[in-house]
Amino acid sequence: MQYGQYPAPRFTIAHLSDVHLLANGVKQYGAVEPEDGLRKAIERLGRLDPVPQALVFTGDLADRSEPEAYARLRELVEPAAAGMGAQVVWVMGNHDARAPYAKGLFDSDDDGPQDRVYDVGGLRVVALDTSVSDYHHGELSDDQLDWLRELLATPAEHGTVLAMHHPPIPVPTLEPAAIIELLDQDRLAEVVRGSDVRQILGGHFHYSSHSTFAGVPVSVASASCYTTDPAPLDRLISGVDGQQAFNTVHVYDDRIVHTVIPIFEAPEVTGQPHGMRKALDSLSPEERREIISRKDSDFNNGFESQEPHDEDPLTEL
Repeated sequence: MQYGQYPAPRFTIAHLSDVHLLANGVKQYGAVEPEDGLRKAIERLGRLDPVPQALVFTGDLADRSEPEAYARLRELVEPAAAGMGAQVVWVMGNHDARAPYAKGLFDSDDDGPQDRVYDVGGLRVVALDTSVSDYHHGELSDDQLDWLRELLATPAEHGTVLAMHHPPIPVPTLEPAAIIELLDQDRLAEVVRGSDVRQILGGHFHYSSHSTFAGVPVSVASASCYTTDPAPLDRLISGVDGQQAFNTVHVYDDRIVHTVIPIFEAPEVTGQPHGMRKALDSLSPEERREIISRKDSDFNNGFESQEPHDEDPLTEL
């Protein structure tokens, strides 16, 4: 059922980042259990409608690159993704190390750059490894840029999404993070500009952010472990246990829409049961507009006074 002017999206991607999983239940900074956020994110993913065709994790998957952490990551994510019919796209981050990452997630002994290409029904997703061994900033080698240039020379049916840990955008709300940004971004811009890249997905910041790069939209997902407070009090940098989130990426033929999905739920103060959809679907577009949009309709009068778990006002119409 199409309620408005736009059809359903052609593709849905869930964009998660910065899991920072630790082995053996170790807490991050002695306070945050990274597995809790990942488990809750997976639970929330199962409620999405439409369900995602791909789960893209933009790096910092294992906080200390422990083999046990990568094994646990697969145990938690891959069965859930299979149940949704979704591909899993792993991306290297600065906390990941190439050898254990490759072995743990791909059963591979290749410890070179972990660049990979995925086909999601004609939408090309490129996982680009921006990590630098023993450092937290990001770089791309000449060989990687040449590889990407050659890849993008042939457009994909529905375009390309680049997924990378270090997003190529400014960080005005967290200026010290510029020290560990992606270096030489102009070199990547030369490759991306004019190509079929429709979207760049990133992480690294531990908060949501959006910009453009070489004419392409950039979307940064927050973290599922701890997050960065972009407005701390009397602190240069402040990591907090709150506001964890992931993004949905809805790909249309002519645009892409991003939505921030909080991982942990808040108390409901008003709402409607899922069964209301069936009642809405039985109405004409004009009837729906009169009932839902008209401010003095019985539905809106009832909605404003309704408790969260009251009966659906539409059942009386």
